[in-house]
Amino acid sequence: MRTITIKPQALTHNLNQVKKRAPTAKILAMVKANAYGHGVKAVLPALQQADGIGVATLIEALEARDLGWNKMIGLIEGVFNQAEWQQAIDNDLSCVIHHYPQLEWALDNVPAIANQARQVWLKYNTGMNRLGFNEQTILDAAQRLHDAGYRMILTTHFANADDVDHPLNTIQKQRFADMLARLRDTVSQDVQGSLCNSAGLVNFPDSHYDWVRPGIMLYGSSPIKNTSANELNLQPAMDFSAQIMALQTIKVGDAIGYGSHWIAQQETRTALVSIGYGDGYPRILDKNAYVSVIDESSKQSYPCPVRGRVAMDMIVIDISSTPTTLALNSKVILWGSVPHVDEVANHAGTIGYELLCRLSTRPVRTQTSSLE
Repeated sequence: MRTITIKPQALTHNLNQVKKRAPTAKILAMVKANAYGHGVKAVLPALQQADGIGVATLIEALEARDLGWNKMIGLIEGVFNQAEWQQAIDNDLSCVIHHYPQLEWALDNVPAIANQARQVWLKYNTGMNRLGFNEQTILDAAQRLHDAGYRMILTTHFANADDVDHPLNTIQKQRFADMLARLRDTVSQDVQGSLCNSAGLVNFPDSHYDWVRPGIMLYGSSPIKNTSANELNLQPAMDFSAQIMALQTIKVGDAIGYGSHWIAQQETRTALVSIGYGDGYPRILDKNAYVSVIDESSKQSYPCPVRGRVAMDMIVIDISSTPTTLALNSKVILWGSVPHVDEVANHAGTIGYELLCRLSTRPVRTQTSSLE
């Protein structure tokens, strides 16, 4: 059986790590992309101590409301048309405003003062050059929003927060600090600030401001270069597993899988595992990729290399280092504690974010008790 197991206790632990690092800031917990592949329904109960959640689309926001989340929901790309702006008002959603069309929709239809849509996240382009007003236009946007009665959180996004020494970080931090001070001097003292994602939260403790926006670290992956999740005291919130479906011995000179790229140099005990890229396991892996196999008789875990190409529905692993008593249906950990999803991503030439977000609907989803 292909299984994705979510661990709420790990999510709560990771949220507490955010609180320890940013004790005075409010927390907008990112649950976009189906909570980074973990499932919004599964994670919301474990994130109750966050001050709000962040999503990318209106559909994601409405799902969270339907699931009973009644705190702030931030639409981090804002709305895409005037009808969506009305839906944001109707559902008490706080929106990013990053260009003039969104500004005009907000000015044409101002929500009631108690509505969460009355607080907007004003996006400032400090150097990533995706979304946001520039230095010349943001003052005009802020003044018009203030005059219409909106409360504002100035926000921006780091381009290189995972690399603490990248020179653009210093530039972005200074631009943000200067603009926030300017807005507070010329528009309103009540303008709040939000600069840090997960990487910024860890690397720049002097820049937490009023709101932090953790994402990947909530799910137990490291947001920064050359530092593991374990070193940051983060716990993986997902175990991705499958089972051995067949056992066989490969003779010297025999090849495995599509393309016959891996050829046995010695007699090799192998196992077929019921997992593949159709489930979200990466197709492209380097020669060092491995899984962990659990021997049910001893409960011992054994690292086993992946051999040959990953197919849509199965992989082949080398079980030569495991006991000969290893049985059919033994559990195989694709990622979890060992190997960690960040490690698998490194073997696939990508990042843990991508692997988590592109999981398919085929694996059975479950979760551990919050008390485990």
